[in-house]
Amino acid sequence: MVKETQAGERRVALAPEGVQKLTALGYAVMTEPGAGLRADISDEEYAAAGADPTGERLENADLVVSVQPLRVDQIRRLRRGAATVSFLPIAQSLEQVRDLRDCAVTAFALELVPRISRAQSMDALSSQALVGGYRCAIVAAGMLRRFFPLNMTAAGTVPPAEVVVLGAGVAGLQAIATARRLGAVVKAYDVRAAAAEEIRSVGAQAIDLELDTLEGAGGYAREMTEERAELQRERLSPHIAAADALITTAAVPGRTAPLLVTRGMVEQMRPGSVVVDLAAESGGNVEGSVAGDVVRVGAAQVWGGANVPSQMPGPASRLLSTNIVNLVTLMTSSADADDEAGVFAPDFDDEVVAGSCVVHDGVVRHEPTQRLLESED
Repeated sequence: MVKETQAGERRVALAPEGVQKLTALGYAVMTEPGAGLRADISDEEYAAAGADPTGERLENADLVVSVQPLRVDQIRRLRRGAATVSFLPIAQSLEQVRDLRDCAVTAFALELVPRISRAQSMDALSSQALVGGYRCAIVAAGMLRRFFPLNMTAAGTVPPAEVVVLGAGVAGLQAIATARRLGAVVKAYDVRAAAAEEIRSVGAQAIDLELDTLEGAGGYAREMTEERAELQRERLSPHIAAADALITTAAVPGRTAPLLVTRGMVEQMRPGSVVVDLAAESGGNVEGSVAGDVVRVGAAQVWGGANVPSQMPGPASRLLSTNIVNLVTLMTSSADADDEAGVFAPDFDDEVVAGSCVVHDGVVRHEPTQRLLESED
């Protein structure tokens, strides 16, 4: 396991609990010195779990796990036939993909793990969305200069804050549940039909815009026409104008986030209002949001999320570590019937293994990535 070097990345791919599980499978686990420090995990904890925290030794590794994609110079140090497991955002990682192909290194992308029941324990997108959704609600509560809960005192009654959440996937539902636990009155909207019941199940009111639902594959929403998007924005406007805090969480991996809220809609919000855009890095749900920054639109503060799960690196790392270990376990087989040690041997007939593989044996197996490479070359 390597130390993360990308700016702002505080997570780590393996927690000590993950190391223990991998060593139990027969792996010799090596971690780069100081790899877990920004996630509050010491080298001593890794050593106690059975890892060797004295160096990365990429040249000898059969498998390298990381949060962000390996750098090109790291890929070129790997032996032919080695493998990597990490997030691998294709549009931003074409240089790495080319080198993985040319160096005959097998690469598995966590965001490509199929969203099927059997792979739920390997679903890193969902585990990190859980962290991001919680963090969004905490940010909104911290920025809003008023109470979230109702307070009844001898000096008078303080009404609860009104929060609107757009998007009711994993992140949205966690944002709703957290805002409700903090005492806010929460309304939420999602284009999927099943979302209304899920919204109500965590204590919020589902906003009904009387529009057709947009169910898509893999639990995501289908893309909408501009005409429908405009009508949706028009009908959402009064709900947003009445909100003290707006949280937007609508995103689809590999695509630009849908524009749900225009600058004009934000300008209708009251002075002191807060907007939290979890999707700011992928284009933003809110017009004018800036990833990693707080900007003012009208009388509202707009917070743009940037690698939000990394802002809670400890729990995010432990959840991610479990996802990675479960995926590696799936790709581990016994070296011999009498040998307890496992070997990394992916079965490409398995739909989870095949679906998450980007490059293998010098060939780009993920078709969208291959098409993107061809268009660039």
